[in-house]
Formats: sequence, structure tokens, C-alpha cells
Amino acid sequence: MLLQSNPSPFLWGYRIYVAAFFIFLAAPLIAAGAFAFNDSLFPSLPWQGFTLDWFFNDTEPKLGMFHDRRLLRGMYYSFVIACFVASLSVLVGTTNAFLFVRGDFPGKNALYIVMVIPLVIPGVILGISILVLASDTANYFENSFDLELEFLRPGIFLVVLGQFSFITTITSLVITARLKKFDDSMEEAALNLGASRARVLRTITLPFLRPAMIASGIVAFLVSFENFNTTLFLVGSEAPLTITMYDRMAKVGSTPVLNAVSFFLMVGSGLLALVSIFIQRDKSVR
Repeated sequence: MLLQSNPSPFLWGYRIYVAAFFIFLAAPLIAAGAFAFNDSLFPSLPWQGFTLDWFFNDTEPKLGMFHDRRLLRGMYYSFVIACFVASLSVLVGTTNAFLFVRGDFPGKNALYIVMVIPLVIPGVILGISILVLASDTANYFENSFDLELEFLRPGIFLVVLGQFSFITTITSLVITARLKKFDDSMEEAALNLGASRARVLRTITLPFLRPAMIASGIVAFLVSFENFNTTLFLVGSEAPLTITMYDRMAKVGSTPVLNAVSFFLMVGSGLLALVSIFIQRDKSVR
């Protein structure tokens, strides 16, 4: 009734709302990206001129991100952690997809709920819980058997474990959705023609799942790379980029080099997201 009686105010209000919503999302990103090119020691107005020093300069006080060893080290640790998390998440997510789509066993629905639960648990709670469990286990073995389990102390292993605990749910859901669209008659035809189950899996089923596996792996990589709240409680001396940037912000405050890192991550994340969308496109659309 509202649309029929007075459509113009409603449409204008809707357009204003949508515009305000996207401005609210985009304005901080645009500001962070713009100040990465400002020829000033502080990421603020007025604009002092265009520069690439915050990316490539090799001397203080304008030490660029590609010459800042601490930031590069943090980026390296983030990359390593994200690769491990993405690989494990895709592997386990694929097996989970077969389990929940092809499997038929008691408690299947309950197990599915358990798999999804990590997505709704705050990352802080996940980080604290994993840290407490790992530390108590390490202390028990050390006190009881004089055995030091270093991998249960804060470090890369615990960071990977903490991120994997919820990111694998994302990959499982994406790959499960793809597997549900699979036509089982293709496998049955191949089996009737004499192909082994391993060959059918390798040549028919997995190629069908490959777009979802690659796309979910990209998503897992991005989520892992930018994760902060879970990582904060599990990190050791090998601090990934998010923790390094937080520590720099807490000690020095906001600097243009952090804007340069943010711009670099925005571009990289955007490109990977586009690759993910392109991979998931249906072949019929192409």
C-alpha cells in the first residue's frame, strides 16, 4: 500500500539509505588508502603531495613497508599460517562434505550442528579456550613425565590450530553446497564401465568439486591472513602481520606506513576475492 500510494518518498529514502550504507563502508577504506600516498609523517590532512615513499623508501623517517623488516617478517608469518590453515581447511572441508552428503549414520544432524558451532563462538573465546587447554596439557606432561611439549605453547602451531577450528567450517559449508549439486548418475555410469572408485573420485567427483575447493581455499586464506582476535591469544614470538600492526599502533600510533600496508592488503584481498568469484561461476554462464 505504501508503494502504491506514495512511491517517490519511499524510493528516495531507500536510495539515500543504500548510498549512506556504502559510504559508511567505503569511506574508511578510501581514507586509509589515500593517506598511504600522502607526503607527510602523519596520516592526516592537509594533503602534502603524492609520494610512494611509504611503500619503497629505504631510509628513516619515511621507511617504506617493503624495507621495514618487522612488517615483512609479520607478513611472512601471516602468509605461512594462512597457507597451512587454507590447506588443512580445504582437506578437512572436503572430507566433511562427503561425510554429511553421502554418509548416513546416527547423530548426523547433531554432528553437523557441532561442526557449525565454531562460526558463532566469538574468536576471543576460541582463543582463550584453546590456550587454556593447550597450556594445561603441556603443564601436565611437564610435571608428570618431565616432558616438554613446546608445540602446545603459544606459537605458530597454536595459531594454526585456533584459526583452523572455525575456518574449516566455512570450507565445509562451501564444498558441501557444491557436492549437493553433483549428479550421482555420472559416478554410477563410470563404475558400470569398469572404473575403480579411486579413479572415479579422481577423474569425475573431485574435478566437479575443484571450483568450490579453490574458492573456499581462497576465502580461508583471506580469513586467516586478517584474523586478529583468536590469533592474539595464541601468538608467540613469531607475530603475524595483524599482531605486528596492532603492536606498532599501540606503541607509536597511526603512521602512514600502516596505511600503506592496509592499502596493499585491500588490493591483494580484492584481487583474490575476484578470482574466487570467477572460479565459482557456472560453466554455463561462461
